[in-house]
Amino acid sequence: MSADYEYIERVIDQLPREATLRAQVAMELRSHIAERLEHGNSVEEALQQLGDPVVLAESYLAAIPLIPASFGRRAVARILDALGVVAVCAPIVWLIAIKTEFFFVILTIGVLLSAAALYPLLAEYFFGTTIGKRAMGLRVVRESGARITFGQSVVRQLPVFLEVFWIDVLFALFTEKHQRAFEILSKTRVVTAMENES
Repeated sequence: MSADYEYIERVIDQLPREATLRAQVAMELRSHIAERLEHGNSVEEALQQLGDPVVLAESYLAAIPLIPASFGRRAVARILDALGVVAVCAPIVWLIAIKTEFFFVILTIGVLLSAAALYPLLAEYFFGTTIGKRAMGLRVVRESGARITFGQSVVRQLPVFLEVFWIDVLFALFTEKHQRAFEILSKTRVVTAMENES
């Protein structure tokens, strides 16, 4: 993989998964690199002039307004996620219950509850959203608008594991950007997704 291609990929990786935005930024970066090459710079010099890929991505994101998601939309998204987990898990537990012993039913419930707890952590890290958030037109981002890191995703989900979720949720009612306490701690936000996001 060439250095310029790798550089562009590092910038794009910081952006939300909105195809139009990613294509536009990639095309613009190729143009900037080509222009610098025409002026006699090497690829390395051109990339050095463009600067750190993360900082460059954040400069693109600064032009996109981040509209905080309302408490109501976030609550509905959470309910949809919970209903989705029940819709997937209930039939599995029922099938196990009619086919096996009580011990395996309890074991299955434990495994499914663990998977359900990990679902938002992994979905938000890999896709920036869960099924419920996507249905409500929401996404999870860093304060800058960039994609969240795995560590930030873990911190966002700590209230569930520490059993302080309701206290954490109350913060969203009183903060300017409707952030939960652990969202403030992880420097993340839930915002309205871009119209073309896919």
